[in-house]
Amino acid sequence: MKLNSLGLDQEKTKDLANDLNMLLANFQTYYQNLRGIHWNIKGKRFFDLHVKFEELYTDANLKVDAIAERILTLGVTPLHTFEDYTAHSKVPVGKNVSQDDLAVRLIVDSLSELLKIERKILDKSDEANDEGTNSMMSDFITEQEKTIWMMKAWLSETV
Repeated sequence: MKLNSLGLDQEKTKDLANDLNMLLANFQTYYQNLRGIHWNIKGKRFFDLHVKFEELYTDANLKVDAIAERILTLGVTPLHTFEDYTAHSKVPVGKNVSQDDLAVRLIVDSLSELLKIERKILDKSDEANDEGTNSMMSDFITEQEKTIWMMKAWLSETV
């Protein structure tokens, strides 16, 4: 086993960085979804949802940057083209979503996809003793689980 300057196995680190690139692509789609629903939301709940969606896309933008910087820290180049993002994203794309229920459903569905990727990365980062990636994924998962719970409560659904 060959270690990098971080003290991590080079092969495992490269594999983790590739998974983080997949997460980055999916987060970029999620971010664009949030921008779209923020811009296009209509109806009686406009004021509340417009502000909430801005809060969520601001947070997503920070996470995109953190993911890209983690990829760089692990010695790999982050994906950075829309072509790469669309090729690797599993998060559903929301186009022209303006109805409140559909917008909130898009958030729940998007976060559910992100959680699948993050749990996979969490398992791999644990095996690789990569505490930096592990901690990031734990934090993301905790926040996103709470957001899903809140959004599902807004939809009058259970987790």
